[in-house]
Amino acid sequence: MSFDRSIKIAPSILSADFANFGAEIRAIEAQGCDWVHVDVMDGHFVPNLTFGPPAVKAFRPHVTTVMDVHLMIAPVDPYIDAYAEAGADILTAHVEAGPHTHRTLQAIRAAGMKAGVALNPGTPAEAVEHLLDLTDLVCVMTVNPGFGGQKFLDMTAKIRALRAMIGDRPIHIEIDGGVDPVTAPFVTAAGADVLVAGSAVFRGGSVDNPAAYGENIRTIRDSAQSIGKVA
Repeated sequence: MSFDRSIKIAPSILSADFANFGAEIRAIEAQGCDWVHVDVMDGHFVPNLTFGPPAVKAFRPHVTTVMDVHLMIAPVDPYIDAYAEAGADILTAHVEAGPHTHRTLQAIRAAGMKAGVALNPGTPAEAVEHLLDLTDLVCVMTVNPGFGGQKFLDMTAKIRALRAMIGDRPIHIEIDGGVDPVTAPFVTAAGADVLVAGSAVFRGGSVDNPAAYGENIRTIRDSAQSIGKVA
């Protein structure tokens, strides 16, 4: 993966047709998405259950862009190698998920993946300040993690603080939760460059009507770029 700060749209397949994941992934990629976002939930760290390593391995042959796997689980470390073997390109762990985040990020990189760290809405930007040299991506949650379709929480001050902390380091700022054409420009103006969108991408479309996915992706991207600065 080469690094740049252009706006990237990463549809969350949590909003896709669960009976047709392969076709859904191929459809969103054909319609112009940049990354494919996979939300992993354990029913413990967050109140929902989703995908384990076998599901991620099944998704991998269909993903030709970047498979961005977001672990909303605790503990994380026992599962890092399994998600590496499943084919994750980026593996993101929550700073709140365990006491030894440095070790977690080191292990993710040692397994051959890019390392991400996520922040819940109630966690300040300063929680990752001393982790940045081990980090390739910071994910700012703009909803409380666990379910799709929640109302956006304004975290623009946190995003600006992270942007200032990161400086010229090659670290993405990703936004996850409630991203749509209305909220996208606010987060990109604050410094975000990766936008996770679930229902806002998949709304109105299907594998039989993928053009709607493309229109949704373009609308979010155009909105984000209307205010956001691309460096």
